[in-house]
Amino acid sequence: MYVELASMRRLAAAVMMCTGVAMAQGRPDFGPNVMVFTPQTPAAEVQAAVDKVYAVEHHNEFGPERYALLFAPGEYKADVPVGFYTEVLGLGATPDAVHITGNVRSDAAGGNDNATTTFWRAMQGFSVTPVGGPAENTMQWAVSQAAPFRRMHVKGNLVLNQKHGWSSGGWMADTMVDGEVNSGTQQQWISRNVEWGGWKGSNWNMVFVGANKLPEGDWPQPPYTKIDRTPVVRERPFLFLNKKGNYAVRVPALEKNSVGVTWHGGETPGRTISLKKFFLAKPSDTVEAINTALAQGMNLLFTPGVYELTDTIRVNHPGTVVMGLGFATLKPMRGNAAMTVADVNDVTVAGLLFDAGEQESPVLLEVGHQGSRLRHIKRPALVADVFFRVGGAGVGRAKTSLAIHSNDVIVDHTWVWRADHGKGVGWTSNTAANGVVVNGNDVTAYGLFVEHYQQYQVLWTGNGGRTFFYQSEIPYDPPTQPEWTSAPNVNGWASYKVADNVTSHEAHGMGIYSVFRHPDVRLTRAIEVPQTPGVRFEHMITVSLDNLGSIDNVINNKGGPTHVAPGRVTPKVTSYP
Repeated sequence: MYVELASMRRLAAAVMMCTGVAMAQGRPDFGPNVMVFTPQTPAAEVQAAVDKVYAVEHHNEFGPERYALLFAPGEYKADVPVGFYTEVLGLGATPDAVHITGNVRSDAAGGNDNATTTFWRAMQGFSVTPVGGPAENTMQWAVSQAAPFRRMHVKGNLVLNQKHGWSSGGWMADTMVDGEVNSGTQQQWISRNVEWGGWKGSNWNMVFVGANKLPEGDWPQPPYTKIDRTPVVRERPFLFLNKKGNYAVRVPALEKNSVGVTWHGGETPGRTISLKKFFLAKPSDTVEAINTALAQGMNLLFTPGVYELTDTIRVNHPGTVVMGLGFATLKPMRGNAAMTVADVNDVTVAGLLFDAGEQESPVLLEVGHQGSRLRHIKRPALVADVFFRVGGAGVGRAKTSLAIHSNDVIVDHTWVWRADHGKGVGWTSNTAANGVVVNGNDVTAYGLFVEHYQQYQVLWTGNGGRTFFYQSEIPYDPPTQPEWTSAPNVNGWASYKVADNVTSHEAHGMGIYSVFRHPDVRLTRAIEVPQTPGVRFEHMITVSLDNLGSIDNVINNKGGPTHVAPGRVTPKVTSYP
């Protein structure tokens, strides 16, 4: 169901007139698709605004509409369903500064309680007392990819599916759940720096990094990968209202060997940047205007919308924060890269969707440049909650979606997706060779979801790389085996490829799946790595999701083939070498 945009704008204007503290200091111009609420906003108007956004976004999988719902510090009673391209944010220094009592949730986007296409939605920075959910004192977050759940405090239980319908992978970080998290039918999940009463459930690949209470049991049954401490991370920057009621962005500090949430001390350690030092981009702004602001040392906040880029956005200053609200979407229109980041310290790119245009781009987001050699150990670049799409909303083409040349980069949740459904989808339509290419050294990735690219999903040539959780479906649509062969006697392209020259690499918790649509197409191996003591993998699984073709081995020549009939076989490898 669609609601007229004029009606939405009138409602947004009415809500903005009631935003109390936020308005007292002068509300920034976030554009018409950002709605700001305070405790002074009448509850009926809050609910009406939320409901109208949801009416637009409930089933709007490939639509152009984008929204952000912002809640200033205080108490609220509201039901908040979250649809496609909708971000719900608390504007407090801590999640507990904003408290919503009600049925705050993500419902399955498909029929039969199926959440396997429930993408592109987010919650960040507030606390919830669940009322009216699937069970008493229980919040529902039924999602799959590209649905970050960050800096949240659930004052009850959390369930990650809808009535036991399938859901296919998600992300939780810097979050506290007072009760139990029940994954149910979730196929895979990563939880990083969380605190909870407990975790229940498993399916294929569950990864826990820096959790206060690790669940009992060990790989392969249940398929738990447990990492006691998060080795290095910098949480995603967030928008908030400071003590004077002014908008600012908190940039969390780099943390090493951490466990649990960052906000126990009253606020997340880090630095604060006034919003006055951000260029607030609108979809109508030219790339020239955006690049001029960046060249002048401004940070960049993309307000919700689709940005059709006729040139490349260039981020060249160290310490620059580039972030989006409401799944702001960058789409290159002339075969250009959407964004490049110079090989400098401490840049952040967060909360954006990169959508390939019809003219082929060499890359969508590039961090550093070929041959980058500087080290950034103390001030690494961060790519957080950044998502990529090739096809789906229309024909899209890009050789590589994300290329990382700089050293020490941290990737903190990304879904890199060549579309398997939607518009403009086909072997010769939405063409894309590689999802992620990592040439930099000592790059660390948490929550790496990469799917359906036509060659290697991930190609890693730098040393010292680390991956914590990997989820990948190989392409559905290779038409014949000869058209999908990477080398003599090697069918297909490995999903995760570590280059032959690499001497050190580690990966933990990896699930790779096949859904071939054409007969007699096979993949020789899901993971391909050099056999050397410094390249170490643990906890790997392959699954065939239909009866065509198979994956013949999990890693190199180890693991054996997948089968569906007469009985499902899901090969698992505990460690390699």
